[in-house]
Amino acid sequence: MYAFFKPLLFLFSPEKAHRITVFLLDTAAAIPPVRRLLRRLFCVERPGLKKHLMGLDFPNPVGLAAGFDKDGKHIEGLACLGFGFIEVGTVTPVAQDGNPQPRLFRLPADSALINRMGFNNEGLDALAGRLKALREKKGPLPVLIGGNIGKNKNTPNEEAERDYLRCFEVLFPWVDYFVVNVSSPNTPNLRALQEKEPLTRLLSLLQDKNKAQQAPKPILLKIAPDLTDEQLNDVADIVRATGLAGVIATNTTISRAGLKTSSAELESIGAGGLSGAPLQVRATEVIRLLREKLGAGFVIIGVGGINSAVSAEEKLQAGADLVQVYSGLVYEGPGLVRRILEGVLKGLNQDLKD
Repeated sequence: MYAFFKPLLFLFSPEKAHRITVFLLDTAAAIPPVRRLLRRLFCVERPGLKKHLMGLDFPNPVGLAAGFDKDGKHIEGLACLGFGFIEVGTVTPVAQDGNPQPRLFRLPADSALINRMGFNNEGLDALAGRLKALREKKGPLPVLIGGNIGKNKNTPNEEAERDYLRCFEVLFPWVDYFVVNVSSPNTPNLRALQEKEPLTRLLSLLQDKNKAQQAPKPILLKIAPDLTDEQLNDVADIVRATGLAGVIATNTTISRAGLKTSSAELESIGAGGLSGAPLQVRATEVIRLLREKLGAGFVIIGVGGINSAVSAEEKLQAGADLVQVYSGLVYEGPGLVRRILEGVLKGLNQDLKD
C-alpha cells in the first residue's frame, strides 16, 4: 500500500508530506473501527517481544525516535503502528520556530534525510499539558513515552543546565523516561556540551534532581556519531560515574562521506544533520564500542540507518537492547515496524531451535 502512496507524498516538500501523513493517521485513529483495523495490520503482540529494562515494561523493542512527534500531538495514532515506545521532543522550555524553511531535505539516492530543524517546538508547557490530558483521558497507554529534552537556541551554554532542569521538572509526571539531547548539530554550540566537564556537570545535576523524587525515572544520553573513540570512552565513563540508565546511539551526523547524491546537490542543501541508511555502519560501530566499554549493566538504544529487519537485528547483535526508527519510516512506510518485529520473533524461534 505504501508503495502506492510514497510517490504521491514525495511530490510534496518533506515537511508538508509529514503534515499530510500525520493528519491522515490521526483522522483514521480517531474512528474506533479504523483504529482497530490499523492495530491488526501493524501491531505484533507476542510475549517474546516484551522487554523489561530500566524498571520499565516495553511491549516490544522497536520505538519511534525523537523528532517525528516533537509536540506529542500524534501519540494515539502512532501507537496504532506497532511501536513499543514513542519519544517526543526535542522540547525546549520556551516555544521556538526553529530554523528558516526549507530545512528538511530528502536524499532518495541514499535513502537518507538532511535536516536543520533547530528544535522547532511549541514549548514545554504545551507538551506537558498535552501529555497530562492524554494520560488522564486514556489511563495506561499501549506504548511507553520518552521525553527528549534540550535547550533554547538563545540560552548560552553557561546557562544550559537551567533549561534542561526546567524540562525535567515539568515533564517528570508525564513521561516514562528522559533523554538528554546535547548532540543535535542544528543548535549553535550545543555539541560543545558533549565535552567531558560540562556534560558531567549537567548529568550530575539532573541525576541529583531525579534522585530527590519519590520514584526516580531512567535518564539516557543521546550522543552524536561523530565522536571519536576517545570521546566515546569519556561518554562511557560519564554514564557510569553519573549513574545514568544508558545511551541512545546515535543522533544525526554532519559527515557527507560516501553519499551517492551529487556534491552539487549537497552544496545546494547546505548544513544539517544526515540520517538514514548512510548512518547504518557508524551507528553500529558506536553501539558495539559502547557495549564493550559499559558492559551489560546499562541500556543502549540503537538508532541510525534502520530500514529493515536485517539492519535492526544488526544493531541488536552489536549490543543494543532496543532500537528506534525515523528516516527508515519515511522510505519504507509504516509496515517497517511489523517487519522488524517479525524478524525479531523469527530470530528468537531460531535460537530456540538451536
